[in-house]
Amino acid sequence: MSYIINTQKNGENYNYFVKKFSFMGKTYSINHYIGKKPFVSKDAYLLDNLDKITNREFELKSKHFPQDLVYNNELINQVEYLSIKLNNLIESKKQKEFVEVKLLKEFVFNSNNIEGSRLPRAEIEKIFDDKKLDYNNKNEILEVKNSINAYKYLNNDFSFSIRGIKKLYKILTCGLVMETGDLYPKSFRKDKIIVGNENTLDPDQIKFELNNLLGWYKKNKKIYPLKLAFDFHLRYEMIHPFRDGNGRTGRLLMNKILAKNNYPLMVIFKDNKQAYFNSIKQGKDGKSKKYYQFMLEQQKKSYELIRQFLV
Repeated sequence: MSYIINTQKNGENYNYFVKKFSFMGKTYSINHYIGKKPFVSKDAYLLDNLDKITNREFELKSKHFPQDLVYNNELINQVEYLSIKLNNLIESKKQKEFVEVKLLKEFVFNSNNIEGSRLPRAEIEKIFDDKKLDYNNKNEILEVKNSINAYKYLNNDFSFSIRGIKKLYKILTCGLVMETGDLYPKSFRKDKIIVGNENTLDPDQIKFELNNLLGWYKKNKKIYPLKLAFDFHLRYEMIHPFRDGNGRTGRLLMNKILAKNNYPLMVIFKDNKQAYFNSIKQGKDGKSKKYYQFMLEQQKKSYELIRQFLV
C-alpha cells in the first residue's frame, strides 16, 4: 500500500511518498521526501520512481531470503525482484483487475490442460467473455466455468480448513464427469489408488493428515512465503485427498498462500507438465532443492508473462 502525505509547516506544503508492506510477519515503510512542489499523484510518483522504490523494497526483503533453498540463489533474487516490480507497476498503472483476468485465463488453460483438457486457449477466452463457443466437449467447458468460480471462492469466502478445502473441491468439480463416466465423488476418496506408480495414503488417514497440514500451515505463516507455498503444495499432493482434482485444487491452494503474501498469480505451464510431475516426485523423495528449483522457474516464467501484459 502506498500513498502521498501532505503536511503544512509555517504556511508551506511538504509532500512525502510512503509505501508500507509486510514480509514474514514484519512491517516495513519506505519514505521519500518529494519536496514543496505542488501536490503530485501517488501513481505518477510511483511510476516515475519505479526502479528506486523497487530496489529499496527488494533490499529490505532480501535480508530474509533463505540461502539454501536452491542451488542457485540468484533465481530467488530474480523472482522476488520481478514480483516487487510488477506489483509496483500494476499499482501505478491501476491495472490490477486487467492483469488478474489475463493471468487467470493462462492459469485455467494450463492447469486444466495438465489434467487432460484439450480446450483451446481461444475457447477459454470466449468463456470468460461469455461468447458463443465452437467446441462441443461440455465437460471441458464446465471445467473452465468451475475453475473461474473456484478462483472467486478462493479470493472471497475461503478459509484454510477441512470445510474450506472440501468446498473448493466441490465448486471445482461440480457437474463434471470422470474418465470412468461417473460424476466426481462429493468428498474425500474412499479407496486407495495408485498415482505415478506409487501408492497413495490410506483413505482413513486423509482427514488426520489434512488436519496436520492445516495445523502446520497456521504455525508457519511467518516463514519464507515461497517455501511455505511450495511446501504446502507438495504435502497436499502427497496426501492426495480426492479421487481426482488434487492437482487443480492443490495449485489453487498454493496460489492462495502466494496471494496472501502479495505475490502475483503463478502458473504451472502445460509444456512443463512432465517436469512438474517429476519435481513433485523428487520432492517426495527428499530432493527438495530440485522441486523448489522447478517451482521458482515456473514462477519466474509467470511473472515474465505478466510483464508482457503491461507493455
